[in-house]
Amino acid sequence: MKPLQAKLTKFDTPQRLKEQNVYPYFRPIESEQDTEVIINGKRVLMFGSNSYLGLTNHPKVIEASIEATRKYGTGCAGSPFLNGTLDIHKELEHKLAKLVGKEEALLYSTGFGVNLGTISCLTGREDYVIQDELDHASIIEGRRLSYSNILKFKHNNMNSLAKTLSMCDYDKVKLIVVDGVFSMEGDEAPLKEIVALAKKFNADIFVDEAHSLGVFGDHGRGICNHYGVTDDVSCIMGTFSKSFASIGGFVATDKDTANYLRHNSRSYMFSASITPGATAAVSAAIDIMLSEPERIKHLWNLTHYACKGFKEMGCEVGHTTTPIIPLFIRDNIKTFQITHELFDEGLFVNPVVSPAVAPDSTLIRFSFMATHTFEQIDYSFDKIERIFKRHGIL
Repeated sequence: MKPLQAKLTKFDTPQRLKEQNVYPYFRPIESEQDTEVIINGKRVLMFGSNSYLGLTNHPKVIEASIEATRKYGTGCAGSPFLNGTLDIHKELEHKLAKLVGKEEALLYSTGFGVNLGTISCLTGREDYVIQDELDHASIIEGRRLSYSNILKFKHNNMNSLAKTLSMCDYDKVKLIVVDGVFSMEGDEAPLKEIVALAKKFNADIFVDEAHSLGVFGDHGRGICNHYGVTDDVSCIMGTFSKSFASIGGFVATDKDTANYLRHNSRSYMFSASITPGATAAVSAAIDIMLSEPERIKHLWNLTHYACKGFKEMGCEVGHTTTPIIPLFIRDNIKTFQITHELFDEGLFVNPVVSPAVAPDSTLIRFSFMATHTFEQIDYSFDKIERIFKRHGIL
């Protein structure tokens, strides 16, 4: 056995979970991504999706994708830097920039690629990247590739951020990078307070809107719009794999920053463009979002109803204020066991365990789509309460 294989064979956590029949990952779905899905021939309620607006199977989104594929083919066979730019890419960039209130936008192949390719190149060796300690993995990977000074502050702790900023050279670039909504625990970044500190310490702000577009703001324009801080934020990024029912991502910013990124961001320059079908799907999803605000209203009604119900049940839900509700288990093995038992009862939920979180902070991530019903939530309440009581969680 060669050294690489000898090293990697020591990683046996998945095998051990499979032996215990509680391995929860890579469950093949045999149907469309809806409030109900089929897995191994079994119909289960989906409470683990990021399709907040429930548009992945919307007829207008599907038809737009099909028509674009008929016209342009299945792929672009190149990066946007060379032969991979289509007219519908440019049209979507203009639509996104207008949507979030910035001068320009760039399309990336994935949301992960946005953070990887922007955060890694926006600052230089004498500059600073300052991140919340609970920022998404894509942000962490982006700053790892940066040659800048890397600093972290305690999660949503403004005293910690102020202390961190005070350690930096006032005249150097300081990029504060935060999730607008934190994807595991569903809490928001205190953007108004961050903006105040950025002004005090001469810093810039980069907000990841992956889990807030389609949820917050005027007709789903995002959390920066919701708090009126768009003009105070230098870069707004978003993904297409959540509210926008497709795949890909974007960053929106001012003209000068966009020009720099187009010619320096490697994951933009050297990754193939998103497909015509994916591009058209995003555009159609945005049109539906803007024309059907009742979707977002219903999503929030479901969120408030569920959060109230879980609290009354005795669940620990943390500081969530969004359609992402963490149900804290605080034990790795119990989290896997409960996930498995809920699936047996017809509920698909996502376990969040270490090393993604500390071993005593493990949780079940429960999330909503605008197409869920109150009856489906009530069904989940019954199953969750019974299983949680069995494990002594409540």
